[in-house]
Amino acid sequence: MTAAWTALDLLQRVRTRTGTEQTPWLATAALAMGGGVWAMHFIAMLGFDPGAPVRYDVGLTLLSFLLAVAGTAGAFFAATRARLGRGQVPAAGIAMGLAIALMHYVGMAAMRTTATVGWRPELVLVSVLIAIGASMAALWAAGRDVSIPRRALAAGVLGLAVVGMHYTGMAALRLQPTAMAMGEAGAPSLAIAIGVASMTIVILLTTLAASIADQRTRLLDVIEAGGVGYWEIGLRDREVSLSARAQALLDLPPGQTSYAFDSPPWLRQEDAETRQDALRRALAGEAPYDVEFPIGDGSRWVQAHGSLIRSRSGRPIKLAGVVRDITDRRRAFADLETSERRQKLLINELNHRVKNTLATIQSIAALTARRVDDVEDFITLFQARLMALSDTHNLLTASGWEKATLRDLLSKELRPYSSEQIRLEGPEIWLEAPQALAMGMIAHELATNAAKYGALSLAGGCVRIVWADVDADGRVTMDWNESDGPPVTPPSRTGFGSRLIATSLKGDLGGTVDIDYRPEGFQARLTFRTSPRPGPGSLPQTA
Repeated sequence: MTAAWTALDLLQRVRTRTGTEQTPWLATAALAMGGGVWAMHFIAMLGFDPGAPVRYDVGLTLLSFLLAVAGTAGAFFAATRARLGRGQVPAAGIAMGLAIALMHYVGMAAMRTTATVGWRPELVLVSVLIAIGASMAALWAAGRDVSIPRRALAAGVLGLAVVGMHYTGMAALRLQPTAMAMGEAGAPSLAIAIGVASMTIVILLTTLAASIADQRTRLLDVIEAGGVGYWEIGLRDREVSLSARAQALLDLPPGQTSYAFDSPPWLRQEDAETRQDALRRALAGEAPYDVEFPIGDGSRWVQAHGSLIRSRSGRPIKLAGVVRDITDRRRAFADLETSERRQKLLINELNHRVKNTLATIQSIAALTARRVDDVEDFITLFQARLMALSDTHNLLTASGWEKATLRDLLSKELRPYSSEQIRLEGPEIWLEAPQALAMGMIAHELATNAAKYGALSLAGGCVRIVWADVDADGRVTMDWNESDGPPVTPPSRTGFGSRLIATSLKGDLGGTVDIDYRPEGFQARLTFRTSPRPGPGSLPQTA
């Protein structure tokens, strides 16, 4: 039964491998099963008393062992093939059964005693049939991925069947005592039995240990193939044992496969209490062990996760789990937190700008309504001023609502007019968003006034806008000069446009305006503050 259990366990290793990797496990399974059957035969022979001393021929005894192992190996090889025809399993079972029966009878032939040996053919046939039936059952179990209870049941059935074959074969034996003396050749039956039993026990224990070690190795291979490492903590000494991948994840020196839980080489003082509390709760069965901590300079983070392993009786055995790199996850959470603080800052900024824009629109609507005589004039002026505000918004949007150049703002507002009537002269001057909005409205009012009453109202008129570079006090002076237009006369009262220009300059631009209604052409000098010039590559220039 032990041999059958071991063989069936080893055959599960065969089924999880391909190609040449199957060969060592097939050979080991055949050695366990064949050797177990062979050992059962010779140990059982200790209970056989022919009425005279018994010795065994060593050569035939070894031959019987080889027959059991070879027959089992061939049958197991056939049973573990991926595709089998309907007749292959019965054929393999017959071959294995005949090999086991032949092992039995060759082993009997190795017996040396004074009695004459005879056989009852009908019982010999029954023993062979039992051996074939047991072999087919073994092959059926070998070809299935059975659970532990079913494997135990299969091992019990196989063990009983093989024992039944042996004793049926022994029942077929007929001994006739003779007066012939037995020679001294051959080994005593007790020595043979003890040797066989010892060798078989060694084989079974070795194969079981190999199977358990292979199972652990396969498990660790699967774990480490997923990019994680394995660790376990002994409950007595609190020593942490590590797999190769776990060593690498924890940046341990090569060959350091363990360390004391209370003094790991990477421990930070602020992490010690968290680790101890997590260990206490895990050992008490309150929660899994789950701790995250930095490695090295803190640029990399790992997570250790595990749980308490208990025996079938419920006794704690060890704490075991996995360790994995979570640096990307930590960075993702940090980036998400930064992003959320930013999506919030932008919403607050948008809320602020929308309120400011609505206040500007409200002011434009109120002041425009005071200076018009009918609804149509109001709609025309109000829409024009809203479009000017919108154009400035579009220009700022193109630069991420950071800054815009004075030249781009003026070009945007004067674009509807002939380029031959416009002259722009001056260096690159950058305006921040609030300043750009104010300057856009100012430029719109000046251009509208020139188109209605000034130089842009005639085909030959010209508007020349000249500005100097930022002075030492951070101020800019810009001159708006109109020429070749109709004669200019000062207005009888100050209009909305003039007040908007003065108010915008005084507010966000922190400046003043000096207006001169010369007969030969309107002139205005604007003085205002601006932002510092950005360094190379800080913002793209608007074409």
